[in-house]
Amino acid sequence: MDFNNKTILITGGAGFIGSNLAFYFQEHFPKAKVVVFDKFRDESRFSNGNLTSFGHFKNLVGFRGEIISGDITNPQDLQRLRDFKFDYIFHEAAISDTTVQNQKLMLQTNLNAFKDLLDLALAHKAAMIYASSGAVYGKLPAPHRVGTEAPANIYGFSKLAMDHLAYDYMKRVDIPIVGLRYFNVYGPREYYKEKTASMVLQFGLQLLSGQKPRLFEGSDKIKRDFIYIDDVIQANIKACNPKRSGVYNVGTGIARSFKDIVDILSQELEIDAEYEYIPNPFKKQYQFFTLADIEPTREYLGYEPQFSLEKGIEADIPYIKKIFEEEIAC
Repeated sequence: MDFNNKTILITGGAGFIGSNLAFYFQEHFPKAKVVVFDKFRDESRFSNGNLTSFGHFKNLVGFRGEIISGDITNPQDLQRLRDFKFDYIFHEAAISDTTVQNQKLMLQTNLNAFKDLLDLALAHKAAMIYASSGAVYGKLPAPHRVGTEAPANIYGFSKLAMDHLAYDYMKRVDIPIVGLRYFNVYGPREYYKEKTASMVLQFGLQLLSGQKPRLFEGSDKIKRDFIYIDDVIQANIKACNPKRSGVYNVGTGIARSFKDIVDILSQELEIDAEYEYIPNPFKKQYQFFTLADIEPTREYLGYEPQFSLEKGIEADIPYIKKIFEEEIAC
């Protein structure tokens, strides 16, 4: 697809996935107008101690598009978007912290604001590609298939409610609407998620700091579908021209253990790892095994993952080293 001379909105564009999307368009389609809309961090935190926003200016250093600081839950901030005529909307803004317990705020941010953005997409006749999540499956046995969900926390519930709302719009409107259920994403520009950054980054920084990688007890049996950021970007791009609007899993279709991550990092960084096992404090809401059924994603989006865990971590190593040198070792 050619996005040159198109106007693109990326909500949450200063976050992990949003900023990678912004640079993808800047690098591959220099004539596209890219608008980043993000709340940005202000040091306010949830009751669990985590930041209320992961948007960070450092994720956008080098970005030349338009940047709007705004909150998707604020109608006045959203009103500023009426000045544009968008062709594509990539909705990445959300409370993505799965340990947040504030149900009211989670639903206001993830669900209610999504309706406002769907209405914006309809007014502009723009394609809507939005971030759903593999968290909708909760503790269901793998492989996880769209249509069978059982969220175990309010975050997963909010994302499933978003999907239901999207399905309702799909029946009534004639614009592409695609929800992408991300599984465990890792890669560059995730450091500012702090404690919610992927374990690929966290283990890498632990190894470089001379620490023992801390694994939950029973980690050899805890497996996840880890997906490198470039494959997530691929899915977003292909979702712009789907064979059918819908909700699709975005993973690799292969589950790997957290111990696998440490072993691959140890090899890439040439550091021998000694493991430290700790109790899992999130047992009640923890997903112990995730694996995406991606056959519908292949069929209707033309998506095909390109990065195995080994290849993805290899590609991520320069970023991990850069973060260690600039943010940890200095």
